Amino acid sequence: MGSVWQAWAANRTFLAWLAACLLSQGIKITLGVIRQHRFDFRWLITTGGMPSTHAAGVTALSASIGFQNGFDSPLFAAAVAFTVITLFDAQGVRRWSGRQAQVLNKMLEDMYFKRRMREQRVKELLGHTPVEVIAGMGVGLATAFALR
Repeated sequence: MGSVWQAWAANRTFLAWLAACLLSQGIKITLGVIRQHRFDFRWLITTGGMPSTHAAGVTALSASIGFQNGFDSPLFAAAVAFTVITLFDAQGVRRWSGRQAQVLNKMLEDMYFKRRMREQRVKELLGHTPVEVIAGMGVGLATAFALR
């Protein structure tokens, strides 16, 4: 088992991905503490927010693969395809799912207020704005560049 951990510790691409994810989550938590003047443990596991950890991680992964294997390698091309799909999902599908959740929650509030029924809210913060995705990409590129 020790050899697996040693292999991961020596893998620059894995380290770039991990560092980018940790750095972007750290930034997200720091910004939350500054804005709300408190720490919330849910920030460690929730989705959404600035910068996008998804964008940072997959961008660092792709860039690091490019640095290690060449930007003309088939592995880099596959990583870029994976990255584009993930970025589209982070700011597209998941973001609009969050918007739909906001509308549903408003409808639930209206229904339950009038009937005095107990409500269960739908999670609204699912995806990212384009700015959050671009910021995450910046974190990922900087991390991959620093660890190349």
